[in-house]
Amino acid sequence: MTPPPVASAPVNRMDTVPTLAFPVIRGVQAQREYYVAMWSLRMMKQVSIFNEDELPPEMRAQRTLNKSRIPEIANYILDNPSDYVFSALTVSIDSNVQFDSLPGQDKLGILRVPMEAKFIINDGQHRRAAIMEALEQRPELAHETIPVVFFLDIGLDRCQQMFADLNRHAIRPSRSIGLLYDHRNAKAKLAKLVILKSDAFREIVDMEKSSLAHRSRKLFTLSAFHNACADLVVGLATGDLSVDADIARSFWEGVAEQFPAWGQVRNGGIPSSEVREGFIHSHGIALQAIARAGNALLLKHPTDWKKKLSALGKINWARSNALLWEGRALIGGKVSKVSTNVTLTCNVIKDALGIMLRPEEEKVEKAYRKGGRN
Repeated sequence: MTPPPVASAPVNRMDTVPTLAFPVIRGVQAQREYYVAMWSLRMMKQVSIFNEDELPPEMRAQRTLNKSRIPEIANYILDNPSDYVFSALTVSIDSNVQFDSLPGQDKLGILRVPMEAKFIINDGQHRRAAIMEALEQRPELAHETIPVVFFLDIGLDRCQQMFADLNRHAIRPSRSIGLLYDHRNAKAKLAKLVILKSDAFREIVDMEKSSLAHRSRKLFTLSAFHNACADLVVGLATGDLSVDADIARSFWEGVAEQFPAWGQVRNGGIPSSEVREGFIHSHGIALQAIARAGNALLLKHPTDWKKKLSALGKINWARSNALLWEGRALIGGKVSKVSTNVTLTCNVIKDALGIMLRPEEEKVEKAYRKGGRN
């Protein structure tokens, strides 16, 4: 079978034209040639990238630059100079180019691009902007490299389609799996260590998903447990991960003793869906509210906090207890995760534990009661 034709780079000798030259590997995708090069980070500042920001959306090949994202990405580089990682930039070249293969090679060679050619970033404009910002603070990074994939631009329609296609199947990973694989985030490391060392939580926390399906055998997600652990150790963390994990694990295992249903789910006695449908205490909002109240408890009663946890078991956590939970943990019968509802749920727990509300919590409570709630 005769192979399909391949769209090659235009043959246009540039011996008398000022050019930029890039060592590249030539490849074929969708019957079109493309080229893969390595740019030094310094080259990011030297190569002129076409700025489309002033054009109307229908005339651009890219979305406008979101400048608020740049400092975060730049700080990622600056904070992790020995182990940051970036994927390749995708760049269109709006010009004829010349590929000169190396002797005896058909895929390795030099790509020559006219100096006046326009480079349009199809994917990676925020990475490039962040790199340029980081170089201002750490010029020594200039010699490091980033892969660049060059496509030949054959018009605005093609460029816009490339942008759409490159982003069509991009799916952001769940927050839980992002935390699971994050070895820089100290709070994520704390939550993971507590879960992995705790018999009470190891089997009931989903380490991958950020929302639980109806048939899930878990009660909580890593992302919810992470938020709760972060709130629990405010003002208590020592900076020693092992010590902080022991503090948090001791607290959470004490909490788990007050909710026998959690243990029944862990042992397979009852399905998690039944517990989640029936009780507030098996949702992320309750976990975070318990953590906030627990933080105050640990600070106020550093030696005898555990015996006071029995008050948790005396709260009527049933979702059917609308008189208590509607407007606090529930809105229209559905669990609400917004900050105000976390605070109102925390207030119930603090009242049961005999802990005074903070001024901001008292303010939220007064507004709730002023609205006609008991």
